[in-house]
Amino acid sequence: MTLRSRLLLAQVPLVLALLFLGATAVITLARVGRSGQQVLEDNYRSVLATQRITEQLERMDSAALFIIAGERERGMTQQASQRPPLELELGIQQGNITEPGEAEATQRLRTAWTKYREEFDVFLQARGPEAARTRYFEALSPAFQEAKAAAASVLALNQDAMVRKNDRLRQQSEQVNTLMVLAVVAALGFGLFFTTSLVQRALRPVSVLSQAVRRLGQGDVEARAVVEGRDEIAGLARDFNTMAERLAQYRKSSLGELLQAQAVSQAAIDSLPDPVLVLGAEGGLLNVNAAAEDVLRLRLDEGGDALGRVEPEVRAVLERVRAHVVGGRGAYQPRGYEEAVRVESSPEGVRWLLPRGSPVHGETGEVVGATLILQDVTRLRRFDELKNDLVATVAHEFRTPLTSLRMAIHLVAEGVVGQVTEKQADLLFAAREDCERLQGIVDDLLDLSRIQSGQLQLDVREVRTEELVEQALAAQRTLAEDRGVRLSQSLSPDVETVRVDPDRLHLVLGNLVGNGVKHTPHDGEVSVHVSREGTLVRFEVEDTGEGIPAQEQARIFEKFYRAPGAPAGGAGLGLSIARDIVQAHGGELGVVSTPGQGSTFWFTLPQPEQG
Repeated sequence: MTLRSRLLLAQVPLVLALLFLGATAVITLARVGRSGQQVLEDNYRSVLATQRITEQLERMDSAALFIIAGERERGMTQQASQRPPLELELGIQQGNITEPGEAEATQRLRTAWTKYREEFDVFLQARGPEAARTRYFEALSPAFQEAKAAAASVLALNQDAMVRKNDRLRQQSEQVNTLMVLAVVAALGFGLFFTTSLVQRALRPVSVLSQAVRRLGQGDVEARAVVEGRDEIAGLARDFNTMAERLAQYRKSSLGELLQAQAVSQAAIDSLPDPVLVLGAEGGLLNVNAAAEDVLRLRLDEGGDALGRVEPEVRAVLERVRAHVVGGRGAYQPRGYEEAVRVESSPEGVRWLLPRGSPVHGETGEVVGATLILQDVTRLRRFDELKNDLVATVAHEFRTPLTSLRMAIHLVAEGVVGQVTEKQADLLFAAREDCERLQGIVDDLLDLSRIQSGQLQLDVREVRTEELVEQALAAQRTLAEDRGVRLSQSLSPDVETVRVDPDRLHLVLGNLVGNGVKHTPHDGEVSVHVSREGTLVRFEVEDTGEGIPAQEQARIFEKFYRAPGAPAGGAGLGLSIARDIVQAHGGELGVVSTPGQGSTFWFTLPQPEQG
């Protein structure tokens, strides 16, 4: 018997259970339906007839009152129109006797109606309103009440019968519900028991084959699936055994050696503690190591868009690095810890990964993919945060005694506490300059602390560009004159104002202009240019100094970094703070420099076009 036949046979008990359940439902629902139909046939028509008889009697009584009130013609017309339908409804009631005592009640209604009709005929023969009124109250009205009471008796009898039958119908419905629940439970239990048993017997060979496949996947090429029979599963087991036999032969051949080498290389990648991914040129996932599977929850065997299941922030970083490498721009190296991406990794908790990328070349030398390494810099980042906290604390502690020291030196140098000699004045002047330098370093450290703690608040408002540039140049004019450096500016007419935090941007421009003056020789020039590029405003600070070597240009924006040969007096924070302030405005800061030909520091700020 084939597997298809076995599976179809396993459904037979369930089908029989459904047929039994359906037959039970049809029979019980038919019984309930017949009971409801009986209520309609037996009593509803009688109720409707007696209600109409009562209405017609009341209209005839209204006609009698019209006659008494002097509207004889209207009363005559109305009473005459009510007699035929009343006779019709009474006949219907007499033909629909279904309840005990209903025949006697109907006969009383017939007798009362006959009497009322005869009294009405006598009432119509009365002469004059007084005679009609007297006849109405003495004979016609009592006959009307009697007929109406007889109709109410028939109505009440049928209504009571309907209530009783409705109670019986409800009891039948409850019995039907109980019967249906028992039938469903019995049918479901019968069907599931026998269907499960037959399916387990039919699929037991599948379990044997699955165990053999699992063993083969774990590297046991001696695994075999022992399945007897002639169905599809047995044929599949024979094919599996043949495949396992040939695989064992391949392992002994050169192909086996190649596979073993691949396994060794994969083991080497898996031994790396940092996540490693290999992406194709189109972004497809080609390979991952064990660390990437654990941290990023990536699986090659999941198929589809594997990266689509990674956290959006991590996926954006991976795509950016891949685009850089595949775009032919060489290996990707991060600029600093700020490029580290945050990943929620259990049970380790939050981890910070710094991306790096290198190209994968094809046989002809073209870039066919990218290898991405996410270096775990969690501990280094924490050390960096501790260092920043320490620096901020020290800067805060330095500020108060440094202010007192500056004031004391100033008072002594000015002779407030006594006359000083020329040599003492020189020493005090040097000390005051060192205090000012220390004050600048402390201010830089505090600014850096506020930026890194997220406390940098921008007071953005519209400022005249010329005023902003002039203030930055004026702050450095004394130093420029001392060094013999010219200061100049060039402003585009379409950038009259900019929306910035003037105090923060003054710090950026002052730092760039001051650096330019310090690195420009005598008779050199530092110029500031402002122009518009679409929705961006570009500021450039150009000097004619010694320039910056290419290997130093990527590092000068790092915190506490000082280029070799840089003048003494700073802490290496100015450019780092300037970059953070520009980025807080939504812009970018960079440098273009050639050794021996000067440098141009530039930054852009997003600004709406002026109308």
